[in-house]
Amino acid sequence: MDVQHRPGGGWIEVIAGSMFSGKSEELIRRLRRAQIARRKVQIFKPRIDDRYSGDHITSHSAMRIESQNISSSRELLGEVAADTEVVGIDEAQFFDPELPAVCNMLADQGKRVIVAGLDQDYLGKPFEPIPQLLAIAEYITKTLAICMVCGAPANHTQRLVASSERVLVGASGTYEARCRHCFDPRLGQ
Repeated sequence: MDVQHRPGGGWIEVIAGSMFSGKSEELIRRLRRAQIARRKVQIFKPRIDDRYSGDHITSHSAMRIESQNISSSRELLGEVAADTEVVGIDEAQFFDPELPAVCNMLADQGKRVIVAGLDQDYLGKPFEPIPQLLAIAEYITKTLAICMVCGAPANHTQRLVASSERVLVGASGTYEARCRHCFDPRLGQ
């Protein structure tokens, strides 16, 4: 999706889906296009996500874009410069419940805010704060992966290792994409 720049008007875009569905790739694509259009862009990711790089958003397919690590939504708000036009946020599910309010503030300041994250946890339940962001976003993109069992479109993130922790940062070997039929939330418990 390509959104036209509207001078003075801000909005929120959310890219949501399961792991391995291309959320970070789509976020990177939109941010690169904004940079090509000579917009001032700032990009953030949660400090907890250090799987691939400490200073880049990196997709599972190795696409990368420089980013800044932050620990909280409040810190993000303080780091956004007044002249920034586009704010990118990856792995939104790792942020605190204040993220939707912060995104609203930034959009009200005239900024384009693009957020990517998991919409469901390993149990198939809504993963906050994504549901709240979906409710306030002007633009929503739902990404689907390919089921690793049957090849159907996948909407779920299957945890492959036993853990009752809701947040368990991992990638291949820890998680895989599954369709509704092949998804079994009991496997990750």
